[in-house]
Amino acid sequence: MSHNEHSFPLLSRLLRAASSLSRAAIWAAGGLTLISALYITVDVLARKFFHFSLGGSDELSGYAFAISVSWALSFATLQRANIRIDALYQIFPPRVGAILDWVALVGLAVFIAYLTRYAGDVALTSWQRGSTANSITATPLWIPQFIWVAGLVWLCIVLALMLLRSSVALVTGDLRAIRELCGVRTASEEAHEEAQQGARLVKGDAS
Repeated sequence: MSHNEHSFPLLSRLLRAASSLSRAAIWAAGGLTLISALYITVDVLARKFFHFSLGGSDELSGYAFAISVSWALSFATLQRANIRIDALYQIFPPRVGAILDWVALVGLAVFIAYLTRYAGDVALTSWQRGSTANSITATPLWIPQFIWVAGLVWLCIVLALMLLRSSVALVTGDLRAIRELCGVRTASEEAHEEAQQGARLVKGDAS
């Protein structure tokens, strides 16, 4: 545990809670994607063998994909799964690398804030105009759009917590905390995670 976690316990607890909620969200997003895939499979089989369609599989799968992605982004960000170009990053001194990590997080937060703002405008416009999908189901568009935007809003909250935590760490010189929170994942970290995942799978098979 780093020095800042002792000094700012509330912030550390909030980040842990955000991580737990994001983990639950990604399970829900995965479940939604699975349900969508099953629906499409049943629809294809019904068309092939029974000559009728459930209808709306392409439309509903599009909603499911957008919602799943927006709610999965927070967990991906907390796990540092976002792609960064690190050709020069690896040769910089730790302090310079920490500053670049912080700048990258700021850039991501600004981009997501603008994306969320305009996504919210789209959903609000659909609600005000009573817009519906141009399909047989005539789905009110504001319903999937607001769920989609809610995922982006949650990502903004997570990014705000991460930015506050990393800013505190940068000011106090806790370079390790910055790297663990928003740094580029190293090959050793990825190998260690894969080893742990393999150990869990082996343990599950053994039980």
